[in-house]
Amino acid sequence: MTDQNPRLGIAMMVAVTFIFAAQDGISRHLAGAYNVYFVVMVRYWAFALFVLGMAARSPGGLRRAIRSRHPWLQAGRGILLVLEIYVAIIAFVKLGLVESHSVFISYPLIVAALSGPVLGEKVGWRRWTAIGIGFVGVLIILQPGSGVFRPEALYPLAGAVMFAIYALATRWVARDDTSEVSFFWTGIAGAITATLGGIWFWQSMSAGDWGWMGLLCLTAIAGHWLMIKAYEIAEASALQPIAYLQLVFGAIFGITIFGDVLRPNVALGAAITVGAGLFTIWRARRQMLAERARRKA
Repeated sequence: MTDQNPRLGIAMMVAVTFIFAAQDGISRHLAGAYNVYFVVMVRYWAFALFVLGMAARSPGGLRRAIRSRHPWLQAGRGILLVLEIYVAIIAFVKLGLVESHSVFISYPLIVAALSGPVLGEKVGWRRWTAIGIGFVGVLIILQPGSGVFRPEALYPLAGAVMFAIYALATRWVARDDTSEVSFFWTGIAGAITATLGGIWFWQSMSAGDWGWMGLLCLTAIAGHWLMIKAYEIAEASALQPIAYLQLVFGAIFGITIFGDVLRPNVALGAAITVGAGLFTIWRARRQMLAERARRKA
């Protein structure tokens, strides 16, 4: 068993959020000049090579990594994540990093809302209240019914729903499959899907943009590797709140590099949504600790 080191795990998770925010910025740059399907395809090729390398080096090798008790659900997870990435990158291009991340951070609330009917988890009235308040924050950002509402604002919301379903499916398969198996299926099923979607849109890239593409692939690999290591040495409940830092880093990149504007309603709505999300994580952690105490008693 890997020794636990929560402080190092949290530091790694902070690095992960920074890397993923940078990855989003690079994706926005490339998708502004090239086809989204092409960009995602090349990114997934590098990711698949990384996954294959990790599987080959792990105990049992590729044979163990591919052995899943839920192969169709695992494949569906990989496909869904690719589709979510398409939607997210389109949102980055159309809305910018600030607004896209501000809406996307609602996905933990969607996970919490669906964990009861899908996974059979208990969601008490406090968490339901927090979920409702969080979605009020999303409505403040989207401003439906107002003259400033833009239909493209629904892209990050759709991405949040898709990622929440992906997260729930991940929890479901985790009951029988190891994280190594899930990671392998995510990379391979995703690479096949991305290739089927992107091979028809091959484009010539400038040398400079191939450099950005290489950096995009490296950030994807480095981010996932650090995330795996962080979850090996620290509990998920300690790391989940750190994920919200991606909103902060994304906003910094969006404002300083791409000239995004942080509108007052976006800042207010994001603060409400983050607060509600952190509360649901805190309540879930309390319930988990209480359940552990009951089992030991």
